[in-house]
Amino acid sequence: MNLYFLVEGRRTERKVYPMWLSILKPEIKRVNYAVDAASNNYYLISGEGYPLLFNQLRNSILEVNEIGKYDYLVLCLDAEETLIEDRKKEILEYIETNGLELQKAELIIIVQNPCFETWFLGNRKMFKRHPQSPVLNQYINFYDVRKEDPELMPCYQENTRAQFHHAYLREIFAERNLSYTKQRPGNVGEEAFLNELIKRNADTGHISSFMDFIRFVASLN
Repeated sequence: MNLYFLVEGRRTERKVYPMWLSILKPEIKRVNYAVDAASNNYYLISGEGYPLLFNQLRNSILEVNEIGKYDYLVLCLDAEETLIEDRKKEILEYIETNGLELQKAELIIIVQNPCFETWFLGNRKMFKRHPQSPVLNQYINFYDVRKEDPELMPCYQENTRAQFHHAYLREIFAERNLSYTKQRPGNVGEEAFLNELIKRNADTGHISSFMDFIRFVASLN
């Protein structure tokens, strides 16, 4: 079983996905070069953001076909302001329009709805019971992600949804005197944090796009 991961982000995804995979499937080991895959390996590369991701998707499909050892090409990207199904359709149309085809590997598309930080907002234990930050309290009054599904949270003021979700997460971390940045995502990759996200979905059905990733990894033999 070998997996080739292509993630949209330049920073956070490249750090967090390997941490989660080491927890969920420790028997699958990372390789530094795609050609080094043998058995129970995964390779991960960034698409360097959207829309540059499409150039790398083309290269990745060609590379996966040439190597011939990968069972899955796993594409992880943000929905941003589009629907999950529309984002998937966009990817599939790009592949078809450009005459690309995976010869052996299966394409798995994981859409982070609307962004990677949205999933992290599902950790209810990160919230202080009585936050003191005026900004955080503003955000909570606008949309309380402790109770409502983070994936359904709209944009706030002039932000896009993804920008607001990122800002909201930073305020939650700051309330605990912690820092969250895309370069240094803090403890979101740790097992306790991951388990809280899984529990959030089990309790409420929230952050369902996160569970697409969890279910896929659980299905691997």
